[in-house]
Amino acid sequence: MNTQLQRPSQTKSFSTVFLIEMWERFGYYGMQALIVYYMVQRLGFPDERATLVWGAAAALIYVAPAIGGWIGDKILGTKRTMLMGAVVLAAGYALMVVPGQDTWFLFLALGVIVVGNGLFKANAGNLVRKIYEGDDSKIDSAFTIYYMAVNLGAMISQLATPVIKDYVNNLYHNDMGWHAAFAVCAVGLVFGLLNYAMMRASMAHIGSPPDDKPIDWGKFALVAVGGIAVVFASAFILDHREVARAFVYIAGVVVLGIFGYLIAIGRKQDRPGLIAALVLVVQTMFYFIFYQQMSTSLSLFALRNVDPAFNVFGVHLWDWSPAQFQAFNPIWIFILSPILAWAYTAAGKRGKDLSIAAKFALGFAIVALGFFIYGAATHFAGPDGRVSSWLMVWGYAGISLGELLVSGLGLAMVARYVPASMGGFMMGAYFVASGISQYLGGVVASWASISGDQLTDPVASLPIYASLFNKLGFAALLCTVIAIAVLPLMKRLSAAHNEHRAAG
Repeated sequence: MNTQLQRPSQTKSFSTVFLIEMWERFGYYGMQALIVYYMVQRLGFPDERATLVWGAAAALIYVAPAIGGWIGDKILGTKRTMLMGAVVLAAGYALMVVPGQDTWFLFLALGVIVVGNGLFKANAGNLVRKIYEGDDSKIDSAFTIYYMAVNLGAMISQLATPVIKDYVNNLYHNDMGWHAAFAVCAVGLVFGLLNYAMMRASMAHIGSPPDDKPIDWGKFALVAVGGIAVVFASAFILDHREVARAFVYIAGVVVLGIFGYLIAIGRKQDRPGLIAALVLVVQTMFYFIFYQQMSTSLSLFALRNVDPAFNVFGVHLWDWSPAQFQAFNPIWIFILSPILAWAYTAAGKRGKDLSIAAKFALGFAIVALGFFIYGAATHFAGPDGRVSSWLMVWGYAGISLGELLVSGLGLAMVARYVPASMGGFMMGAYFVASGISQYLGGVVASWASISGDQLTDPVASLPIYASLFNKLGFAALLCTVIAIAVLPLMKRLSAAHNEHRAAG
């Protein structure tokens, strides 16, 4: 009884995970802000190759947590695996600090990042689930605030790394700015690890069973050897387009097959929740096709067709670096997250909160609005084919609010509907689904690839991008209709899940 009373509060434990997640995302999104530009401007990749390589890398980065979640649950422990992932991620960003134009070296560095993210991501989310396990009144709000950690780190790094890159390049009149920016990403992970070390006492009672046992160095060595193998396998996949495509599609089939198997063999009382989770995971897969445009097609659109000048009521304040436009996404999410968290809690107290499935449907509708704003670029562009940076502000507002309603609640969906014994794996499966869609998002972005004279003629590139964004807007509307159509099914599944859980 006394031990229980002395345990740190949920808030303190959550703060510890929040902060290491923030620093980890600082590193990741700082790298993401520049990676497509790095391949196009520094390494000379054509648009199509750059978007497909990054799409494949993002897929691998999001697929890897399926294995990392299992390692955390069963082998090394959730906390240990998360910390190991942070160390590996720091090493991956450090490799990108090495100057040069060797594409294979870049692919190896991305392979290290794949392994690091795999070990970190599912386990960090699973720790949040464990902190609030059994408390549905707080879990949606907790994961929404947790999503703030992601976006706080992203906001800072996506504003900072492009400035660092430009400053160093201009100062020394070379390309070292790229590598200086990647160095900052590595330093972010070091800060995250130091912060966790100072607050580790708050996590003493949180984790999976292996966390409570001495580390098994034999198993640790096997995980390390397996990680090295995955690094080289990832580099090979990134270097071969057909292999990447086959890998992603096979991963999709495997995830759906495992879901089906778990539903078939699972306890009767677990099946409604698992089926509900599967439906929402499929919807999430569609969402991430839209999400991937921010680092691909929208990023290149910003480079070629957006006026960098930021004016307010005719007064010029500053010029944006094209890569900084990606920071509008975390800025909006940082603003909207606490508002939504408050709204969820207030609605829950009144018994009027929307279901997760209804929030997904609303999210897709708002995403559609965001892309239609970008699709209207041809109507707002000047004679030079460029649009005001304010178009980016409002377009990102729609996409970001939609993201909070879909992706932001994806982890909460897993926590709510999936049995605790499957938590780590299902967190991983959720990220696999996200990864598959991000590769597909890279494929979609490649439909607006620019070449030849279009690279330097905004008037020629503008209608190509606008056409893609309008198509994405209509696709998001179709997703909205589908999400609304399955609401009755989701209501029945959720009711059955809650009934079985109450009875159990």
